[in-house]
Amino acid sequence: MARMVAARTVSPVELVDNALARINEVNDKLNAFCFVWDDAREAATHAADAVSAGRPLGPLHGVPIALKDTTPTAGRTTTFGSRCFEHFVPEHDAAIVAALQRAGAIVVGKTTTPEFASSLYTDSPLWGPTLNPWNLERSPGGSSGGSGAAVASGCVPLAEGSDMGGSVRIPASWCGVVGLKPGIGRIPMDALPALFDSISHHGPLARNVDDARLFLRCAQGPDDADIQSLITPLDLTGRHPTDLTNVRVALSIDLGGWSVDRAVEHNIRAAAAAMADAGATVVEVQPGLRRTLEDDWRQLWAVFMATYFGPLVSKFENVMTPTVLSLIRTGQAMSAVEYKRVEFARTEMWQAIRPILADADVLLSPTMASGPVSPRIPDTAPLPGGDPVYTPDMALIWNLIPQCPAITIPVGLDGEGLPVGAQLIGQRWRSDSLLDIAAALEAVVTPIGRPPLA
Repeated sequence: MARMVAARTVSPVELVDNALARINEVNDKLNAFCFVWDDAREAATHAADAVSAGRPLGPLHGVPIALKDTTPTAGRTTTFGSRCFEHFVPEHDAAIVAALQRAGAIVVGKTTTPEFASSLYTDSPLWGPTLNPWNLERSPGGSSGGSGAAVASGCVPLAEGSDMGGSVRIPASWCGVVGLKPGIGRIPMDALPALFDSISHHGPLARNVDDARLFLRCAQGPDDADIQSLITPLDLTGRHPTDLTNVRVALSIDLGGWSVDRAVEHNIRAAAAAMADAGATVVEVQPGLRRTLEDDWRQLWAVFMATYFGPLVSKFENVMTPTVLSLIRTGQAMSAVEYKRVEFARTEMWQAIRPILADADVLLSPTMASGPVSPRIPDTAPLPGGDPVYTPDMALIWNLIPQCPAITIPVGLDGEGLPVGAQLIGQRWRSDSLLDIAAALEAVVTPIGRPPLA
């Protein structure tokens, strides 16, 4: 799209009109957008004027995109999927919003999220459930479920998401698109009340790896808005290699503790075989990761929720999601020693993964242990004092070692014709080489096609 705009074979106005028309066509079925910015057409007109005047164009000039409704936008309502923020209008754009707009992208709307991005499923008290364009009886995943559904259904080619426990990769996998969690600090994160969080990332949901790469090129820092943003940007310009010769791939189907559906395993093994046929060296490994790493992550998440949203309970308890309240109370009851002890689990995980990534360029596994599930399945947040309830999520544990980038790409369909995503974990902060390998994998697997609602 950006190349066509620059070549004057298509106008930004045409692209934005097309996106708005597509949103109007499918959003009543999907509920992917909570806000549509009708004045995006005015921005498109200005973008077209810049082309006509011969002014310098950014790498996303005229391209319609969507933002997740947890990302602050100046003068535009940002609700976090919660009645607590139903009328909240931020004064400032998040750094990623400004970066994408500097690159020439045109925001056409905000996408749905569960309350406070708290769930594997996108269903909020403010906006209701979002549905999967592959099957309207299934969830697109969460918490960036609206963004995943928007890209998969053809509303926009790119959408922003946030990933604190797989929230970009889960909906990307279940919607059959690409989702990237770059290494922490690669994209500046100033959307939270505090800047020193250790699990939070922005990332793209895209139709292919090249588009995810372009998004990262435009959104990466450094930016002093986020003191943790990495000071040396990656060179993501030019053509990148798609040759798998001499690429070392470590394959793990269950990571040590997950029960993986047979159809998911079949597709992941087929992807590994395709990589081997293209010249990669594939070695099956057993990281031996504990399934209870989910519990360790949930401790971090419960304290996160209690810290940022606990003060809202006294006023808004009656309109908040029950599982959000449960998480807040779990976090409030946790001692500082319990919270600090999670660092032992994170260290243990890194010690298990470090030798694997020393011998391999990427670790290949499923993104989700099963296909998409019902949009109204009960959430899995443990109740205070209750037994943990595990999910098919094989993405969230990688936020415990956030320096390692992770990407999911569609590699096949399960027995119900629903997407299966393969997850690649890269070496620390090497989103560039991870994207290269992901593009090479994308080139050797059979495209899954488009969902029925596309």
